[in-house]
Amino acid sequence: MNTTPLLKNVWYFGLPSSAVALSRMKSVTICGEPLVFFRRQDGTVAAVRNLCPHRGIPLNYGRMVGDEIECPYHGWRFNGQGVCTAIPSLVEGQDLDPGKIRVQSYPVAEGQGMIWVFIGEKGTAKSVPSAPPQRPEQAPPIPPMPYFAKDKGPDLLDVVEFPCHIDHAVIGLMDPAHGPYIHKSWFWRNERSVYEKAKKFAPVPYGFQMVRHQPSKNSFAYRIFGSAPTTEITFTLPSVRVEHVQVGAKNFVSFTALTPIEERRTRVTQMVFWDMPWLLAVKPLIRQFMKVFLNQDLQAVAKQQDGLKFDPNLMLIRDADTQAKWYYGLKDAWFKSEQGRESFINPVKETTLRWRT
Repeated sequence: MNTTPLLKNVWYFGLPSSAVALSRMKSVTICGEPLVFFRRQDGTVAAVRNLCPHRGIPLNYGRMVGDEIECPYHGWRFNGQGVCTAIPSLVEGQDLDPGKIRVQSYPVAEGQGMIWVFIGEKGTAKSVPSAPPQRPEQAPPIPPMPYFAKDKGPDLLDVVEFPCHIDHAVIGLMDPAHGPYIHKSWFWRNERSVYEKAKKFAPVPYGFQMVRHQPSKNSFAYRIFGSAPTTEITFTLPSVRVEHVQVGAKNFVSFTALTPIEERRTRVTQMVFWDMPWLLAVKPLIRQFMKVFLNQDLQAVAKQQDGLKFDPNLMLIRDADTQAKWYYGLKDAWFKSEQGRESFINPVKETTLRWRT
């Protein structure tokens, strides 16, 4: 199995909260769909399809007027529900009702410095659009971080675009065996530090988790936390990886969200959160560590594309690639549940995986 269709009817990471200022817009593409996010005067964020239904110009080239977007071409205005509220060219006696014209709107959720958007099946945006299935309450939930305040944003943030399908980005980032080769460095590990590991895994709703354990002895970077850190790593659909490190009552989280831009482009957003005051002293080092790590993965994925263009049959082996098999199994279970063939059944079972790294 090489790649599978992009997941729909799920919550994707849209943007960091800091990317959308008050009364400002920010455009992105997700699953091949053009979106524009905008922050209204009460601080809430809305998202609509970033194309004016009149002549197709992207709405983000316009401006905000109050809580509405004004198209730059003819001044048509749209609110956060995607409803047209004004067409300046209309004169008395012309029976066109602007309120019957809409652009597609998207459910949005915001918290802890992150903006999420629910991407449903593709709909239309004609005069009376047929709304796409919008079932955000049935989608895999946005991963919570209850140990941090709701208004806490990331302490560090980095965004990188991978030139690949999201499947290759996901299984590349969760792959435990590439570390000594792709991430070889003095602060991590290399081929000479490889040894056998055994990690326990368990299912979680819509995903799986490497259960809490003490970090490996050959992972030098964990030493910044001091004595006795423990860590757990959780992956959930559609494409979120959360590593939670605990030192006593203190927390450090590496939050990685992958968003498909289109079929062969994936946005990787890496965020770090902590409530450990002593880490402020080494914040520049952590930032550099993040950039180096992500860039190494980017280089590997970019090189991989030179081979994938020949459409080779790929292999997944035990146990190093079992997490990749679980990922494909989770996607397949989601597709089946979406088609109504059966309820979602998590294919992951409790087990211990072993590999050398």
